[in-house]
Amino acid sequence: MVRHCVICNKERAAVKRPKTGQKVCRECFYYVFETEIHNTIIDNKLFKKNDKVAIAASGGKDSTVLAHVMKLLNERYQYGLEMFLLSIDEGITGYRDDSLETVKRNQQQYELPLKIVSYSELYGWSMDQIVKEVGLKNNCTFCGVFRRQALDRGAVMLDVDHIVTGHNADDIAETVLMNILRGDIARLQRCTEICTTGDGCVRRSKPFKYTYEKEIVMYAYFKKLDYFSTECIYSPNAYRGHARTFLKDLEVIRPSAIIDIIHSGEAFEVKKEVKLPTQGVCKRCGYMSSNELCKACVLLEGLNRGLPKKVHGDMPRDTAIIPHFNRIQVSKGNYDDSNKPIEESKSNNKIDQG
Repeated sequence: MVRHCVICNKERAAVKRPKTGQKVCRECFYYVFETEIHNTIIDNKLFKKNDKVAIAASGGKDSTVLAHVMKLLNERYQYGLEMFLLSIDEGITGYRDDSLETVKRNQQQYELPLKIVSYSELYGWSMDQIVKEVGLKNNCTFCGVFRRQALDRGAVMLDVDHIVTGHNADDIAETVLMNILRGDIARLQRCTEICTTGDGCVRRSKPFKYTYEKEIVMYAYFKKLDYFSTECIYSPNAYRGHARTFLKDLEVIRPSAIIDIIHSGEAFEVKKEVKLPTQGVCKRCGYMSSNELCKACVLLEGLNRGLPKKVHGDMPRDTAIIPHFNRIQVSKGNYDDSNKPIEESKSNNKIDQG
C-alpha cells in the first residue's frame, strides 16, 4: 500500500519527520521545515528591516543549512537583511582548515561576503598549540570561551547588528541537561533564551531553537547542500558528549523529550532571594563578564604564564591580552555586484572573500 503525504495527500510520502512523526513528501518537508523557522523568527521578532546580520559559519551541517535557509527566507519574505558569513579559525590542523574550505565554497554558492577571524590573530594561540600545552582534558573549555568572544569580535569588525548561530533544539536540550548536572543556576536560567545580548556586545539569536538535528541533516541531504561532516578531533572527551548520549537514549523512548526539556528550561524560575552573578564588563578587554576579568583573559594569562590549569586567582596586570573592544578598527569595504571589495582597509580587519 502506497502511503501518501499527510499534508498534500498527493505525492508519495518520502520522509517521516523525527519531530512530529508525520509522513510527508520531500516538497512538503521542505516547506514545513522552512516555514517553522520563519515562524520562529517572526514570533520572536528576531530582526528588523535593514539589520546587518552575521551568520556564524563553520562549514558543518547546522551552519550550512542556516546560511541556505536565511538567504532563502530573506528573499521569500523580504526581511530586508544585509547578511555576511562569519567564520572562526581555531587553528585545528586536519579539521578546521578543511572545513573552512567548505565555508569558502558556501561563500561563492550563496554570494555572501565572508570574514574569517583566527584564534592566532586574536589571542596569539591556536587550538593545536593550546592542546599541546594543556592536553586533551580541558581543551574544550578554552575553545568554547575563546570562540564565543571571537564571534563577537568578528561581528564588531563587520559592524553588524546581529549574529545568528546554528544551535538546534538538540544542542539547547543538551545545554539544559549539562547545567542541571553542574548545578549552574545562572546559566540554566538563560541557556534557553532564543536571543541574548550583553553590554557593548552584539545581539545573538538561534533561529533553529525548535528545529531537530535529525531534520537539519535530512534537509541538508535531500537538498544536496555542501557541508563538512567530520567531528572535531579534540571533542571526543568533551563533557557535552555525556549529555548528548543521554539525550539520544531519551529520544528513542520519547521523541518529544528534546522539546520537553527545552520547555522545562524555559519555565525555570529562580526565587527572588537567590543572589545571582551580576553582569558587568571585563576591565581589561571590555567583554561582558560577571568578574573583574572575563574567563578568556584569565585563561589566556594562564597560558602565557605557562600555568594553563590555573584559571582562578591573581594574575599579573602587565600581560598583553586581547585587544579592547573599543580599539577594534572596523573595516567598511564597498562591494561591487560580485561581492569583491572595491576599497579595503590596509589593516588586518579586512573582509576575506575566500
